[in-house]
Amino acid sequence: MGGGSVLPGTGRGTAPHRGVVEGQPRASAVAVLRAASATVARARRQRRDMSLPEILLWRVLKQRPADLKFRKQHPIGMYTLDFFCAAATLCIEVDGAAHDCGDQPAFDAGRTAWLALHNIETLRIPATAILRDPEAVTDHIVATARARLPLRQPCGLPPPRSGEE
Repeated sequence: MGGGSVLPGTGRGTAPHRGVVEGQPRASAVAVLRAASATVARARRQRRDMSLPEILLWRVLKQRPADLKFRKQHPIGMYTLDFFCAAATLCIEVDGAAHDCGDQPAFDAGRTAWLALHNIETLRIPATAILRDPEAVTDHIVATARARLPLRQPCGLPPPRSGEE
């Protein structure tokens, strides 16, 4: 197979992106992780049918806490992420009781590994924690996302002098 990575379970590859070294994904490579049309359709359906903990969390995340933009039910590859912060390459998964049953633990582990290959960290939040203390959960999500943000020098400012970092 030439040049691209293989999406798990599909046997199909993705076209390599200009400037991305094969085998070494970067944060900007996230933009080229296109989802199949069936995954996009599933994500659209899931946006309408969110669980109560997801709805409660979305009410807070859509307000852009700490100026972070989150997406809900974001399709990527063959997966749909409950919430995604592209700037921090952070996936937030709300885990209810169903995540402990049947093949779901293996599926979740496979998704987490695939996302990690593309430099996307997965943060799993129990649904009960959101119901119990949504503010504490939000604080944890924001802290995790901010820790993953790239370090940037503000525009127009000179770089710090040696010893002033």
